[in-house]
Formats: sequence, C-alpha cells, structure tokens
Amino acid sequence: MATGQLFSRTTQALFYNYKQLPIQRMLDFDFLCGRETPSVAGIINPGAEGFQKLFFGQEEIAIPVHSTIEAACAAHPTADVFINFASFRSAAASSKSALKQPTIRVVAIIAEGVPESDTKELIAFARANNKVVIGPATVGGIQAGAFKIGDTAGTIDNIIQCKLYRPGSVGFVSKSGGMSNELYNTIARVTDGIYEGIAIGGDVFPGSTLSDHVLRFNNIPQVKMMVVLGELGGRDEYSLVEALKQGKVNKPVVAWVSGTCARLFKSEVQFGHAGAKSGGEMESAQAKNQALSEAGAVVPTSFEALEIAIKETFERLVEGGKITPVKEVTPPQIPEDLNIAIKSGKVRAPTHIISTISDDRGEEPCYAGVPMSSIVEQGYGVGDVISLLWFKRSLPRYCTKFIEICIMLCADHGPCVSGAHNTIVTARAGKDLVSSLVSGLLTIGPRFGGAIDDAARYFKDAYDRGLTPYEFVEAMKKKGIRVPGIGHRIKRGDNRDKRVELLQLFARTNFPSVKYMEYAVQVETYTLSKANNLVLNVDGAIGSLFLDLLAGSGMFSKQEIDEIVEIGYLNGLFVLARSIGLIGHTFDQKRLKQPLYRHPWEDVLYTK
Repeated sequence: MATGQLFSRTTQALFYNYKQLPIQRMLDFDFLCGRETPSVAGIINPGAEGFQKLFFGQEEIAIPVHSTIEAACAAHPTADVFINFASFRSAAASSKSALKQPTIRVVAIIAEGVPESDTKELIAFARANNKVVIGPATVGGIQAGAFKIGDTAGTIDNIIQCKLYRPGSVGFVSKSGGMSNELYNTIARVTDGIYEGIAIGGDVFPGSTLSDHVLRFNNIPQVKMMVVLGELGGRDEYSLVEALKQGKVNKPVVAWVSGTCARLFKSEVQFGHAGAKSGGEMESAQAKNQALSEAGAVVPTSFEALEIAIKETFERLVEGGKITPVKEVTPPQIPEDLNIAIKSGKVRAPTHIISTISDDRGEEPCYAGVPMSSIVEQGYGVGDVISLLWFKRSLPRYCTKFIEICIMLCADHGPCVSGAHNTIVTARAGKDLVSSLVSGLLTIGPRFGGAIDDAARYFKDAYDRGLTPYEFVEAMKKKGIRVPGIGHRIKRGDNRDKRVELLQLFARTNFPSVKYMEYAVQVETYTLSKANNLVLNVDGAIGSLFLDLLAGSGMFSKQEIDEIVEIGYLNGLFVLARSIGLIGHTFDQKRLKQPLYRHPWEDVLYTK
C-alpha cells in the first residue's frame, strides 16, 4: 500500500445507499473547509434515479441519483472514493463491484458484520489492483480541511472543537471510530491538530492496517508525527513494530494499545469490536505496548498519560524547528437546519422545483446549457431547440430536421377533425385564445392524434421480441386491442397518406437505420390483406421513425429510449404541432367574426 495521501480538497466521492444525515454532514464539512465543490458527486440508490436536494452552505443543490454503480462511475469519472453504507448482507458485493471500476481508488465500508471470507476476498482484490479499502466496521476517515467520509468526527460542533476544518501536523490511525473522535479532541488540545485521521475498523480482518497508514503518513511531507491507537486482539500492531525496527518510519510515533484491563478478568473477555479479543499473550495489550516501545515508538504508561506523551512529542518537534504550528483561522458559520432554526428564529428554506433543461439566471437564458446567443448565432432551428429542451442534448441535423417535418405535417388536418371542431366552437362562443386552444387539445387521445406513443411502444416491443407481423397483429387481436398507428377513416391502400410517404422518403434518405419503420411497413402489408383501410397512418409513421431516430443516432441508451416512449415525448410532438393549427383556427374564426355555433337539428338523430 504505502504511497501518500488519499484525499485532497478536490476529492469527490460516490455515496452508496442514500442516507441523508451523513451526506449532509459531509457537505457541511466541505463548506466549513471552504471547498469550492461538494465532496459528494453522486448517490447510488439501487432501483432509483433522479436527484436528491441537499444543502451546500446556504445554497441548495441537486445531487444526481443513479441506480447502478456502473452508471454513477460513468457519469462522474473524477469521483474516486466509494463510500458504502450498504448493510452487511450486500456490502461485500457492492464493494467488489466498486473496486472493479477503473475510476474508483478508495472504498470505505461502513457496515459491521461483513462475513470474514468476503472481507478477505475484497482485501486480496484491492491489493492486487493497487486500491485501498477502509473498513469494514469503520466510521471512515478525514483529511482535515479537505475531505471526510460520512459521519467521521461527528457533529459540526465537534469538528470545530477538534480544529478539523484546517490541516494540522499529526497523522492519526485507530481501529475504533468512537475513540477516533476522542483522540481528535485530545490531539487538538495539545498540538496544532491532525492532518489526516483514519479508523480502519474493528473487524478481525480490516481492509487496510495500522501499519499501512503509518507508512503512508511517513510519505506525506505535511505529517510530522503519528499517533496510533490499537487494541488487544489480533497481531496487526506487530507489522508496525517490524516497520519501526526496519527503519521504514522516520517520524515520531506515539502509540497506545487499549485493553490492558483485560488481565483483571479471570476469563477471556470480548470487548466491543469483533477483533478486540485476546487470543494469547502476544495479542494482549501489554505485550503489544512493550513491543512498540522496544521498537522505538513513544508509548505512555497508561491511556491517561497518552495526552502528555503526544504533547511532549509535538513540543520537541516545534523546538527542533521541524514543525511550525499552524496559524489558526476562523471557520465560516454553518446555517442551521430548519428544525433547529425554528427554535432560534433562523431558517433556510428548501426549493420546491428542480429544473435541468433551462436556466434564466445570469446575463442570458440557457437551454440545456447552451446560451441563447449561441442558439441564434449558430442558426439553430425549432428542431434544435426541441432537442435541447426535450432531450437535453444537441441532436444531429437530420434528427432536428425530421422533428421539424413532423411538426409541419401535423400542424393541421382541416376544420372537421375533433380537435379543430372543438376549438372553432369555443372560439365562436367568444372565449379567449387559451381557452379555445385547450378545448381542442383536450380531445387529443387514443382516438385522435394520441396514438404515436402507443404505436412506438407496440412496434418496438414486437420488433425487439422478434415477432412476425402475423404474430404481432394476431396477438393484438386476441387481446382486443387495435394496432396503434394502423388504420385511417379516409385513406386506403390505393390512396396512401401523402404525409406518411414524405416521412418515409426523408428517413430512407437520411437515417442510418430504418429497421422499426420497415417493420411497421411489413405490419401494414399484412393488415392491408385484411382490409383496405388498415394502412400505416401518420401516428404509426412518426412512432416507428422516431424509434429509428433514437436508436440510430447512437445518443440514447435503451433505458432512455424506453423512458422517452413511456413519458409521452412522441405524443408531445403531435400536441406541439397541432397547437399551431388550433391557434390558426381560433384566429380565423375571430377574424371572420363568426357567431355562436349551434349544431343543426337535422344533423342529430332524436330517438327514445
């Protein structure tokens, strides 16, 4: 292991298994230290995606949530620390998956009770791949003034009291997370504070050892002395003894092994940690303390004397000119959370909306990060703007041109279709533009213009499952479902919809692949054998071709394509396009000053 420091002021982590409090504590520590960027780049919550709102000082931020480790690592390639808050049942598997990612360098496993066989496997894999495991059964670690893992060092009040918001000169390593907090406080009282502190965890087989971190501290110039807190049980401390004897450590080491009271008991005693149980004289606290002392470490006579030993060692280094005590700084005030601030009269209110498609702050609005001036200067069209606002990316020109063609072809279909009819009736009733428009839009659904998504969904499912047109159509028939995108009230096999032909011609000329469209055409061939009006209509053409656009562009994953169809993006095209025509009909009726519409009696069948 050895090498140097693990963390810096720019270190970012991926947090596995969302826990609000430890993440917020990390972000509060970031703010306290004056970091410019949050230390949590992303959250991994299996089965969930989206964002989690948290505070970075007074600013509320949205941290991305990913459903898989692989997706999170791909989205945040600079995040090289994996903080695992999974339970002991899944901690090993998720940690192994993280260690396999090339971007992950350090894995901290918080859970207690991870099976020892799994831990051994993780240790072997990490060492073979030059990676670091902290834990299991750890609170984590901290680099003062730079980065901390989860709940390390506890509350903000404790962090301030221990002066962890700025770096000191002491490297500290312990098996115990709870005792780490105690020693951070002790070290801050009698030195200029810690530079880095690690709790390796109390299990029998820790992912990294006391000596691993001492040797690492020895290579960090800012660390001038080390404090080690071991405990009875196991033989980890003896690797440090050997390192000291071999001269691998050239900085002062103050060490104490807890558990000397074990000899007062008549039988063997299991202390708090799984590894804190003496298995013989060599594993006793007394034997370890003696070995460390003989190897050159500063070992006090008792735990109570540890503070004095640390103080005297630090003072000698200062007197010898090896340490220039850190100049004290005043940390910023962390805003209080709402439940606390209510009592004190101070609050910070959360936002209620998350927006990822546009930003109107600053000098000019941006669409998906593209400034308005760039959109105009680069000659973007309506299709380009839709690609930014709907799909959050700039699509190739043939894609945006196709979108524009769809809008043009679907803008209107005459005054007799239900949407236009409703708008005309509403406009003639003297209603305003918005009311007239909405009246027409509300008719859009599975029977009028709203079949694009369903057409795409069913064609995609059938094609992806390898169904023949016959199998697809007959299966739909058995379910009592009409095939969306097939059938027209007016058009026939010998009188095709010109809009469909234009869309197909453009796609065949410009798209890299039209596999879904060709499948829809094959379905049409079969349905025409049943009835002459079962032609591929404009809904089916747009639905199938949009699948080809999404799949052929190479810019969307399978999951994104399924989500686009599920959410209703494609029907959104029809809504957008037809709004143009409906607005036109509203203006037309008002310009013509048409009176209130009354349906003629002769067009109604009155019956009992």
